[in-house]
Amino acid sequence: MPDTTDDAAARDRPNILILCTDQQRFNALRAAGNAEIETPAIDRLAAQGVLFENCYVQSPVCAPSRASLMTGQYVHSHGLWANGVGLSPHARLFTRDLADAGYDTGLAGKFHLSACFAGRTEPRLDDGFRVFRWAHDPYPGSSENQYHRWLSAAWPQLHARALDPADPLGFDELPTEAHYTRWIGDETVEFLTSGREDGKPFCFIANFFDPHHGFGAPQEYLDRYRPEELAPPVTCEGELDVKPAILREASRESYAGHERGYTDYTADELRQTRAAYYAMVSFVDDEVGRVLDTLEEQGLADTTLVVFTSDHGEMLGDHQLMLKGPMMYEPAVRVPLVLRWPGHLPEGARRDDLVQWLDLPSTLLDAATVDGLPAAQGQSLLPLATGEQDAPRRGWALCEYRNSGHPYDPAVHTTMLRTGRWKIVVHHGDPATGRDRTGELYDLDTDPDELVNRWDDTAFLRDRVALQEMLIDVLVATEDRSQPRDAFW
Repeated sequence: MPDTTDDAAARDRPNILILCTDQQRFNALRAAGNAEIETPAIDRLAAQGVLFENCYVQSPVCAPSRASLMTGQYVHSHGLWANGVGLSPHARLFTRDLADAGYDTGLAGKFHLSACFAGRTEPRLDDGFRVFRWAHDPYPGSSENQYHRWLSAAWPQLHARALDPADPLGFDELPTEAHYTRWIGDETVEFLTSGREDGKPFCFIANFFDPHHGFGAPQEYLDRYRPEELAPPVTCEGELDVKPAILREASRESYAGHERGYTDYTADELRQTRAAYYAMVSFVDDEVGRVLDTLEEQGLADTTLVVFTSDHGEMLGDHQLMLKGPMMYEPAVRVPLVLRWPGHLPEGARRDDLVQWLDLPSTLLDAATVDGLPAAQGQSLLPLATGEQDAPRRGWALCEYRNSGHPYDPAVHTTMLRTGRWKIVVHHGDPATGRDRTGELYDLDTDPDELVNRWDDTAFLRDRVALQEMLIDVLVATEDRSQPRDAFW
C-alpha cells in the first residue's frame, strides 16, 4: 500500500540515484589510495560524502550478489545461488516498496536476476520500475536489449562492424559516442532532465557494464595509461602451493576452462590488461561526472542521495588469478561504497566498519522513511555514516559461492567469514561436494595482502576452530525466519 506519511514529510524524502558498476574491485579508485588510476568524479563524490572502506558483497559473482542488493537477503535466504538461476517471482524488491510509497523508479543497463544466456530475455519481476531500459550486456543477445536497439538505430555502420567477427572493431572498442558506457550515462542524464515524473521523488539505478572483462575500451581511454608504469600483480613465488587445489586449477584456467587463466598471460599482457581495466574505470568515471553535473544543473544535487558501488570485484592477476569465481580474496569480494546526501551525511568522512551489500536496501528505505522488505536481513548504514557513537556494528561479513559461476566438476562451494582481524574461507567437502574439505585462514593484521595461508598452521589452530564455530553461528543467525509465527503449536 502507498505510504501514508503526510505531504510535508514526503517532500523531505531524498531522491535516490544508484550508480553501480560491474566487477570493480575496492581499490580501483584514487580515493581508495590507488595513485595509478584516474577517477576524479568518484573521488569528488567521496570528498562530498562518506566512503565505506570495508564493504563486502554477498557473492563474488553477478547474479547472487545482485539478488542480495535488491532483496536485502543473504544468498542462502533469497535462493539465487548461481548465475543462470532465477530469483523467485514472489521475491520482494526494495524498488517495489519505493514505488508503492510514491517514488518514480527506473533502471538502465544490467539487472541479472535470471538467466540471460543465448539470447534469452530476462523476465520482469514485480520490480516497481516505471522506466526499464534493460540491456543484459553489451554483446549480441536478446532482441529486447535496449542498448543494441539504440546502437543499430543511431550507429548502424558501427553496429554492423562490431557484429562482424572478421572486423577487429568489437563492442568493447567502439568509439566513445557509440559505446555502451556512454549509453548508460545518456540514459541516466535523459531520465534526470526529462524522463522523470513531476512532483515525485525518484529512485534511478544506472547499472554500468564495465569494468567487466573483456578488457577493452575506446582508444582515447586506453591512451590515458602506460602499462609499463603500472605495478605488477600482488603475489609471491609459490603462493598457491599451500592453498586449496581449486585456486591452482583456476590459475591455469579461469571459469572452469571457459576463459584464459593467469598462467596463460605474459607479464606484458598482464600489464596491458590492468591498463585496459583502469581505462574502463576512467570511462565510467567520466560518465559519473556527467551525471553529477546534471544533478547540479537540474537543481537536484542537494535533494538526492547518491550511491556509488559495484556488484563484486576482479582479481586482475593478484594471487595468480584472473576474473572471479570461487576465490574470496579482497579484490574479488570487497567493493567501493560511497554515499553522498548533502545536509544529512558528513563530507569527506571515511568509515572502516565492516558493512555488507545487503545493507543498502535497508539504508535507502530508512532514508526514504519507507517501511518495507520484511524479510530483509541488512541494517541501515545511516547511523554509521553520520558517525553516531551507538550505531549498530555487526563486526563481520559473510560471502557465499555455491558453484555459482561456470560450474566446476566436482562442484566448488566456498564460504567466507571476515571479522576485524581474520578472514576464514571454508572450502566445503563431503557431503556438500566430492572435493577435499580444506580452507584458507588469513591474519589481516600481519598479512593484509592474504599471501600466507594459516589454515594448516598448528600455531593458529585455536583461531581457526573458533572462526569455524563462529561461522556456524553466523549461518544460523542469517537463516530466513521472516515468516510470522502465529502460535506455539
